[in-house]
Amino acid sequence: MPLIPEEPQIHESAQGPRATAAGHPAPTPRPVPGPRSAASPRPGRPVPGPARPAPPAQRPHPGARQSASSGPENRSEQRSGPQLQLIPAPADGALDAAEEAVDLLLETGRAPGDILVLTTGEQHPWATHELSFGDAAYWAQQDARDDVFFADAAAVERAAARPVVVVAVNGGADDATARSLPLARARATALLIVCGDPQRVNAVLGAGV
Repeated sequence: MPLIPEEPQIHESAQGPRATAAGHPAPTPRPVPGPRSAASPRPGRPVPGPARPAPPAQRPHPGARQSASSGPENRSEQRSGPQLQLIPAPADGALDAAEEAVDLLLETGRAPGDILVLTTGEQHPWATHELSFGDAAYWAQQDARDDVFFADAAAVERAAARPVVVVAVNGGADDATARSLPLARARATALLIVCGDPQRVNAVLGAGV
């Protein structure tokens, strides 16, 4: 059944958080954040040896929780199948749309460790940066679950399940995207958000999702 494009808003169950955004403002250059301080709402990761330069794209989110709630929101996640949402965006704007979706989720109470972001084309700058320190160190950060995790959709089978999975359809071959989207849905326990061109997304999904 095709996904119906929605306005760029994030909503889960009746018991879960709900937020709306009036549209996507034009992307603005993002400054490279410096080393995180102890007062940062999204804590940095302990790093042995010489300090790493700050990742290029993990931005502080003032409303983020540091741990998941055990309230009605989590109980709703135990129901079968995640909710699905499509946020219309061109391929060159899909990653920006995904980041805005993440911002809304964090501002409405989602813990950073609840969220997995997948890209079908060019990798998110954070993933590129962290992979430069080695594959083992990169995937160890997924296991730590103390922040939003960004990964290539081609590696979705290696990704662990999280309550929310956001997919940015920002390029890549249609057949690869068609294989990764059902797997992305299987990794989402509460909500799957797909950011991309509605016609392309529905064409590659078919009846798979």
